[in-house]
Order: sequence, then C-alpha cells, then structure tokens
Amino acid sequence: MGDNARLMSEEIEIKLALPEAARRAFLRHPLLARAQRLPARKLVNVYYDTPDLALRGQGIALRTRRQGRGWLQTVKCAGAVLGGLTLRPEWEQPFAGRFDFSAVDDAGVRDALERHRLAGELAPAFETVFERRGWRLAPSRGSAALILLDRGWIAADGRREALCEVEIELERGDPAQLFDIARALAAELPLRPEIRSKAERGYRLRANAPPSPVKAAPSPLLPAHAPREAFARVAAACLAQFQANALGAGEADAEFIHQMRVALRRLRSALRLFRPLLPEGFEAAVVPPLRELASLLGQARDWDVLAEEILAPACRAFPGDARLAALAVAVDSRRQAARAAVPPALAARPLALALLDLAAGLQRAAAAPGEASLADFAARRLRRLRRKALALAQAARDMEPARLHALRIGVKRLRYAAEFFAPLYRQRGVRDTLAALTALQDSLGALNDLSRAGPLLVQCLDSDPALREAVALTGGWHGPRHAVLQRLTLQGLRRLRKLKPFWKD
Repeated sequence: MGDNARLMSEEIEIKLALPEAARRAFLRHPLLARAQRLPARKLVNVYYDTPDLALRGQGIALRTRRQGRGWLQTVKCAGAVLGGLTLRPEWEQPFAGRFDFSAVDDAGVRDALERHRLAGELAPAFETVFERRGWRLAPSRGSAALILLDRGWIAADGRREALCEVEIELERGDPAQLFDIARALAAELPLRPEIRSKAERGYRLRANAPPSPVKAAPSPLLPAHAPREAFARVAAACLAQFQANALGAGEADAEFIHQMRVALRRLRSALRLFRPLLPEGFEAAVVPPLRELASLLGQARDWDVLAEEILAPACRAFPGDARLAALAVAVDSRRQAARAAVPPALAARPLALALLDLAAGLQRAAAAPGEASLADFAARRLRRLRRKALALAQAARDMEPARLHALRIGVKRLRYAAEFFAPLYRQRGVRDTLAALTALQDSLGALNDLSRAGPLLVQCLDSDPALREAVALTGGWHGPRHAVLQRLTLQGLRRLRKLKPFWKD
C-alpha cells in the first residue's frame, strides 16, 4: 500500500439540482456570507470501466481526477440512499499513471478491480469537467459541513450535458445538520433533491438512453430491522421511486406519471401503516404538499386512462367514425393541459421542502433506538388491515360505486402492507395473498376508471350533438366489459374472504 493511500472513508452528502438561472441568487444567499470561502478549483475527472461496463454492474465507480499538477485515483461503491442522504464508501490515493488498488480494503471490490486491471480491460468511459466553488460552514462546535457548487459539463461519446448542482457534504458531526443546511437554502432557492450521481448521469449519457419509468422495487426489509428503521427503509424506497420517475415527468410516456402516483400512494400507505411509531406532527408536516401533488397527478392519470383505455378501444372498434375522432381530439386537449401542470408542480418550492423534511425524518427514524420486534408489529398492523378490508367487502356486496371505491382503498392498503412486510414471512402464503389482492384491486380499479370516465367525457361536450353521440357510443361499447368486471369483482370478494392470514404460518 502506498504511503499516501487513504483507507476507506464514508462520504455523507446531500445533492441538490440547481437551475442555471438561479446560480447568481445562490451565490448571494446569506448562509454563504457567514461561511468560510474556499478556493475555487477546476476539476477534470475521467471515469473508467470495461467495454461491457462490468464495474457499473457491480456498483463500483473508478475515477481519476486532476488536481493542480497531480492526479488522484478514487474508488466508490454504491452506498445507502436514505431519502436524499447518500452514504457511500470510497478509497482515494495518488495516481501516477497506473492503477493501484492495494488501498481498497474491501476484498470483493479489490478483487473485481484487480481482475479487470490485469486483463487490460479498463478504459475511459466518460468524463466530467466542472468548476467547484466551496464554503465551509460550522453551525456548532464539533460540527462542520461543506457547501459545494459544481458547474460544468459531462461528456461521453461526443455528447455533452450541462452540470449545475449543489452538494452539502459532512466533514464532522451529526448528518442531520445537512438537512438543516439544505432546507435553509431550498427555502429561498428553486433547489430540488437530486438522486443521480455524476457517474450515473455519465453512464446514461454514454448509452444515450432517455429516462425510463421505474416500478416499485422489492421490499428492503429484513427480520432483524426494528420497526422505526423498517419505516425509514420502506418510505425511502417509495421516495426513490417517486424521484426516479419525476425525471421523466416531461416525457410523452404516460407511465412516468402513473409510477409517480403509485410511489406517492405507497408512501402515504407507509405513513399510515407506521403511524403509531411516528413523532407527533410528522405527518402533518409532510403530507399536505404530497396530497396536493397526488391530486394533480391523479387528474393527469385520469385523462391518460380515459384516452388510452376507455376511448382508444372504442375508436378501434369503429374505425373512421368522425364523431369518435372529434371526441378524441377534445380529450387529448384536456389531457395535454393536465400533464402540462405536472412539471411546474414538481419544481415548486413547497414540494422540495416537504421532500427534505421527509428525508430528515427518515434519517432520524433510521437512527432511533430499537423497540418491539418487527414481526409482532407487522402482524398487528396486517391483522387490523385485514379486518377493515373484510368489513368493506361485506358492505360492498351490493356493488354500489361509493362502497366499491372505499373497498378499493382498503384492499390497496392491505396489499401494500403485505408487500412491505413480505420478507418476514413464508413466500408461498404471501404470493397467494398478493395474487388475490392484486386481482381484486385490478377489477375494482377498472370499474373505478369506467365510473370516472363519464364526468370527464361530459367536460368535453359542447353544443355539437355529434360529441354527445360519441360519448353515448363509447359508454355503450364498454357496457359488456362493465358487466364482466362486476362478475370478476364478486369472485374477488369471495376469494378475499377465504384467504388465510399468512402472518400466522
């Protein structure tokens, strides 16, 4: 190991995207005036990987950085991301033109790097070039954090992407101070949490790949987790799904909006599920902005469903019908207006502050002392949700729309809870329960879509009688499907009543 090699350290930071137009306002922020200004530096970074990007597949980033007249070698691994706070192991040492991984004291990481080095496979993959301006802030004795402004570009295969972001990095002290700093900045600036590392953005640019919709990941829970830590991990996973799909909010694919909505539904279900463990006022602080955004996403999703799943099949069934074509134009106009309202809402300051508050709460929850076993807590909550779902199912046997809507919500909450707690139980029982709940939720959701379609279609009507005829034609075409969905729902209700609680296995 070289004399100047540095053993593994843990990088703890929050990353925030800063619009270029707000850069000057950032530099005038009072927080920076009270901080120690550090010398500005130009940083040139070259990231290496194999031709098939094997390091990326193993969650390893290998980078060289020019600093003054010398170069520095850095190895980073994919770390934990908890609501915007990134904790990532890294190893640094001088670079003299030849890779040396002897300082990497994680045997698996070192072996992977050495294997590709010895095979001569490591080659430049992309680079980042930016100016870094920094400030050191010491809020209290024993604590210090760096505020870093990086502005420049990422380049790969002849393509460039602008870079303008703020990093708040812990030097010493409690990681919670990073959220305090981030919130103070975001209260006056259009900052938003950035979940992508520079390396991730570089790889995406190299692949010339646009963002793609992200579905919910499997539950991150382990039986050994304490209930509060379990909440932090589940909520952080929901938040990560939301933020990943927010990157595609302006894309044509309607699935981004759908998956954002799913992520918020799962997050709000997690807040309700773990409510007995949450500090007083926690939900009241973070839920209102999320509820407002969920409503906006719901409106956009309703128009997407109306266009793609209600009206489009009728148009295909009656090709060339001018009335349906005119109705499709009217629906699309309102659909585009609803979708155009989403990106400004995502960029709004109250949402950024709510996400930071939520992330800070998750960080505190994850660090809280342990309490009762997660298995006992999960069984109590699942038992309660099952009783509620069965009561709602009993009430909805008459297929009255309002009762079916309430049942759909109850089934959804039970399903999400079962998914969250799934790793604690035998998988066969969990799979059977989830299959039954998913099928029932699907039929209830389709019935709900049909019931919501009528009021939306009415909004598209004007004095043209042809549009009214098109609405009637669409409703008539879906009549048989409505009857089928009702039969499926009744079957699902019977199956729900017969399900055995998997948490008693």
